[in-house]
Amino acid sequence: MRDFSDQLSEVGRRVSGATEYLDIEGARARLTELEAEASRPDLWDDPEHARKVTTELARVNEDVELVERLAREQSDAETLWELAKEEGDESLEAEIAEAIGRLERDLDALELRALFAGEYDERDAICTIHSGAGGTDAQDWAQMLLRMYTRWADDRGFSVEIDEVQPGEEAGISSATFTVSGRYAFGLLQAERGVHRLVRISPFDAQARRHTAFASFDCVPAIEEAEEEIEIDPGDLRVDTFRSSGAGGQHVNVTDSAVRITHLPTGIVVACQAERSQHQNRDRAMKILAARLADRAREERRKEIEELAGEKTEVAWGNQIRSYVLAPYRLVKDLRTEHETGNVDAVLDGDVEPFIEAYLHWRRRQ
Repeated sequence: MRDFSDQLSEVGRRVSGATEYLDIEGARARLTELEAEASRPDLWDDPEHARKVTTELARVNEDVELVERLAREQSDAETLWELAKEEGDESLEAEIAEAIGRLERDLDALELRALFAGEYDERDAICTIHSGAGGTDAQDWAQMLLRMYTRWADDRGFSVEIDEVQPGEEAGISSATFTVSGRYAFGLLQAERGVHRLVRISPFDAQARRHTAFASFDCVPAIEEAEEEIEIDPGDLRVDTFRSSGAGGQHVNVTDSAVRITHLPTGIVVACQAERSQHQNRDRAMKILAARLADRAREERRKEIEELAGEKTEVAWGNQIRSYVLAPYRLVKDLRTEHETGNVDAVLDGDVEPFIEAYLHWRRRQ
């Protein structure tokens, strides 16, 4: 029978480590305080405070329950292993291996938490994609990136809301703004900020020549409820309405319900066409504007521009963080971390987690 002793010992060490770096003992004490606070009958007399309490309660409870579950599963696997050894029951080998594999995968995901150091890493992410050099191919590439990140978010259990999309001239999109909601969405997606390069046989070239196209990805942390009161002078805004664009169908608005807001002092432009009414689109666009203004204010207050806002570079040759080559060979390679894979289709279908993990480890080493 296969010997699982070393694997189980390593899993036990990692579970103990998670208990320490997540400070589960302190979290349990905090959980008791938050549960008492959340049970107060006058909690919602102050909605802002109530939201903070309930949000923290959910997150602390999630951490405690996760580590407790891992500890139980580790104990169960060890008990099963001892039973199999005592009785010489080889039929339990597959069940033990499966339990250990599941624990290792869960611990791999959990240990990413130790790589987050930013103040805003736990927040949702407001993301933008822009096509760059490469003409129609670049606009098609921008749409492929939007699909890739949407698939990644879905696989992770995050939700995605498309706020605004500008169609390309012939195909694809020229830009898109979307919000990824889930714990650590911003911390994870920071890894993807930069210029992405695609090399392939262009489907838009009648002579089937190889083309290179560029598109950029950026994100900022979503602001929390308490920050939404950031002061924005209505006199600093230019608000334009226009008809929502799309491929057609029953849900496309036929009135000028889409909203574009320009913040004149900074030149920041946001737009939203996802909602059915002009009022809803304006409210959502204002939230996105507030998040971007908050991000700008943080940049001005701190000397952490590279960490929070990322470098802004031309979306063209020499500035890419990652190359996606479909011809003459097939390879996706990150130029910062050197992480690469030949399974291009899987990456374009949303399997970017290994690249994100490699970046987080690389950033820690820097």
